[in-house]
Amino acid sequence: MIRPVDAVIFDLDGTITDTEKYYQKAWPMALRHYGYEVTPEMPLKLRSLGRPFAPLKFKEWFGEDFDYEKVRSYRKKIIAEMFEETGIPLKPGAREILSWLRENKVLTALATANDFERTSRYLEKIGLTDVFDKIICADMVEKGKPAPDIYSYACRELGLMPQRTFAVEDSPNGIRSAYLAGCKVVMVPDLTEPDEDLMTMLYARIDTLLDIRGLFEDQAL
Repeated sequence: MIRPVDAVIFDLDGTITDTEKYYQKAWPMALRHYGYEVTPEMPLKLRSLGRPFAPLKFKEWFGEDFDYEKVRSYRKKIIAEMFEETGIPLKPGAREILSWLRENKVLTALATANDFERTSRYLEKIGLTDVFDKIICADMVEKGKPAPDIYSYACRELGLMPQRTFAVEDSPNGIRSAYLAGCKVVMVPDLTEPDEDLMTMLYARIDTLLDIRGLFEDQAL
């Protein structure tokens, strides 16, 4: 039997790193600092939301005069302080699954909503600088998640058709991005479970990153 894919493409925040929970605190802190009221659902909708969609979402919520760059800059300051205190935690099984995939000659890539500078800094801090065959960041494509650009680009860089890749995601925006690109989408839920709409886009829903091994079970590696 042939294996189901030739590469696994990972999201970063909430998938490889256990960092999404910090953004859920930092966005409300930054918004309230500038006098904006925040509902619990708002930061959840921002997970992996890239340009131009994030600025438009804030204008939808708070009006056309919303200064996205100013608030985002303050949020970045809050996040930096949080990570300085706690470090950048990894999701359970992150190192192990990346090692297992390399041992079994499965290509790996990163497709993150972060820019390249911040991604490089994070990967250095967590010791994962050299484990990915390709690193694709939001500032390398025209449109961020949930547009398909970042996953389409990752597939081109890997030299593979999208259907020969697993895209591992935790958030609705990331799932839609990978699905629209044609990847086989694997969800490892972080803060929320998939709803009925998202379930139709998934190849699999698994509990932990280590469960990726089961997707190759009984396949020839």
